Amino acid sequence: MPPQLQNGPIQQQQDPCLNYRVNLFVDNSELEGAPVIMDSNYSYQNIFGKLEYENYYGAFKTDFTMIKAGLLQKANGGYIIFQARDLLASGISYDTLKKALRIKEIGIENSLEQRSSMVMISLKPEPIPLDLKVILIGDSEIYQALLAMDSDFKNLFKIKVEWEDMAELNEENVNRLARIIHDYCEQVNLLQLDKFAMAKVVEYASRMAGDQTKISTLFNDLFEIIGEASTWAKLSKSKIITQNFIEKALKEQKERVKKYDSLYTEMIRDNDLLITTSGSKVGELNGLTVMTIGNCTFGKPAKITVNTYTGKSGIVNIEREVEMSGSTHSKGVLILTGFLGERFAQDIPLSLTASICFEQLYNGVDGDSASSTELYALLSSLSGIPINQAIAVTGSVNQKGDIQPIGGVNEKIEGFYQICKMRGLDGTHGVMIPVQNIKNLQLSDEVIDSVRNELFTIYAVSNIDEGIEVLTGVPAGKKDKNGKFPAGTINYLVYEKLKKYAEISEGEK
Repeated sequence: MPPQLQNGPIQQQQDPCLNYRVNLFVDNSELEGAPVIMDSNYSYQNIFGKLEYENYYGAFKTDFTMIKAGLLQKANGGYIIFQARDLLASGISYDTLKKALRIKEIGIENSLEQRSSMVMISLKPEPIPLDLKVILIGDSEIYQALLAMDSDFKNLFKIKVEWEDMAELNEENVNRLARIIHDYCEQVNLLQLDKFAMAKVVEYASRMAGDQTKISTLFNDLFEIIGEASTWAKLSKSKIITQNFIEKALKEQKERVKKYDSLYTEMIRDNDLLITTSGSKVGELNGLTVMTIGNCTFGKPAKITVNTYTGKSGIVNIEREVEMSGSTHSKGVLILTGFLGERFAQDIPLSLTASICFEQLYNGVDGDSASSTELYALLSSLSGIPINQAIAVTGSVNQKGDIQPIGGVNEKIEGFYQICKMRGLDGTHGVMIPVQNIKNLQLSDEVIDSVRNELFTIYAVSNIDEGIEVLTGVPAGKKDKNGKFPAGTINYLVYEKLKKYAEISEGEK
């Protein structure tokens, strides 16, 4: 019968062979090449290792067999990858990691001893030499903050690598994208794509990049579409994802966030927002804008009007006067004065007052993509020549009259197309864009079919003279060798009006 303490538990005799057990700390026997470690658990013990304990008659007891490796020990001799935001959320983990990288060794510290008042039977393992590469993944804001606020960061993390949001659209990259999608579908048990569905995904990736020569590398956005397409395919008892299911997923994604787009369209339909898509008017035309509400981005036309009259106030930006104009938009309006001055005020003073307004726009405006639109309306008002209201315009302009590229061209075109379609396409409708934005066109099949059937037109222009001729049907006019514009041209009529304003201003002195 085993000995027993008085009023106490039975004493168990320890096997002396236990002292010679082996604790396999890290096992890389099946590993090919250097270890590469990633994990989502960023707790201190999971990163740096730990000592486990057992309760032995009211005391915590441990031995060398209870030493457990952390992520750093497993990655020793190789690479470890951290998400910077998650690592920084645990300040002690980040500080301890920096210390380990500085001294190039890692020890396992018993944090339980510091928090417990109970009797501890513990040990202190010797530090292990540390030789590994640490990769932090994060956005530019985190990088700049660490660079500015952490003096150790630059010395410990010396190489900065930027992830490109897009890649060249070529056969090699398309094949790589196809392999990535194939592997993803296998990993998460999705149906595979046929070649036509894959082509549709590549087309969508190109639209995400906003460039016909690029594809997006934001794979998570692509995976969301593929995951939804796989669900639609399974519901239809299909064994593979076809092009139709990709198109359905894209359509459903758009339908779920089109609330404000639909409201805006209804307001135009009911004439609560006055947008004219037929006939001609002086000093008035439709600009193309992009609106972003949450994660929903859509394009819609906005009426821009210009009035001109005698005076010396120059061009008055009504949005700026009421503090609804962003700095970029205000700059675009100021550029118009430079254009008028160089072209028409070489031999007469530039004397006019012009007011420019985005009608029925109450939440402010920014960006210079409407500056060419404003200049067309200004030239129309000065010349008295009406502008075709069936054509909407986007594009910025410089002081020399050159049209410059803008963003959101696809959303802008499709937004105006929806309004024209709602009112009935008759072949007169279209949009005018900068010639540089041709490479950014990734339009819906519906718009492409309408263009192909000559129901809708996309005009690409490189300067103001080309644009005003499309909008008015009247030649812009170039100066002859005597510095005069041909009679009857837009520039001639504008010059004559400005000359009249200058004479009136001189007569008032």
